[in-house]
Amino acid sequence: MTSKITRVLLLLCIASPVIAAEPNEPWPSKDQLQGIEHAAYACSRDNSTEACARVRKLADPLMDHFRLPGLCKDVLWSLMNEAKVASTNDFRRKDAITNTARRIPKVCAEPVVKKEKPKSRQALVSF
Repeated sequence: MTSKITRVLLLLCIASPVIAAEPNEPWPSKDQLQGIEHAAYACSRDNSTEACARVRKLADPLMDHFRLPGLCKDVLWSLMNEAKVASTNDFRRKDAITNTARRIPKVCAEPVVKKEKPKSRQALVSF
């Protein structure tokens, strides 16, 4: 009985890193993010079912992207809610969509990792 429990525990210990490992999902490309932004501009301008549906179709898959920060998903969620056909295409509707779309490249872009500056030669010498 004890050996069976030990085997199960060992198997769980071995498998846990594999289970916990996140898939290496690539960050959305700059072109992909710009595609959503441009589709939003078209929805704002045209106020058509096709243009607004395209925004939602492009943005929706990114809602499940595990690497994107919450702020990016908040912007995408807002855009998906705003990108709907309205009875009147007034400036408030257009501004809401375009202002939200303008935030996408800033908040959804892959963060740039700054390389650490090499330490000065004097700091490397210890006395």
